[in-house]
Amino acid sequence: MTDIPAAFLHVDMKDTVHMVLQGTIAEHIVKLKPTFYRKYKWQNKKGTPMLYVQLKNALYGMLQVALLSDTLIIWGFTINPYDQFVANKLIKGKKCTIIWHVENLKILYGTKTL
Repeated sequence: MTDIPAAFLHVDMKDTVHMVLQGTIAEHIVKLKPTFYRKYKWQNKKGTPMLYVQLKNALYGMLQVALLSDTLIIWGFTINPYDQFVANKLIKGKKCTIIWHVENLKILYGTKTL
């Protein structure tokens, strides 16, 4: 097993993804850069501060993290058609399998193919 710390923070979003922040987190984000964020802050019917944001990078657990598969394909791996988080490659006649979830990878190597 291996871990790529905060790998998801380095994955650019391919699609436009908006998210709504509410309550204290919305207030704190506005405080970071008031001149930019203040115009996007509003309150819901209960008076809770709300803020719409557009994501530039993936968040933990988002499917965009699966974009690791793009890199593995470049490296010659084939993505499993039944599970997009599994990739295989023959290396020196032995099978190498990489299974991942978010930033955790399990690498298996040495299985002889028939």
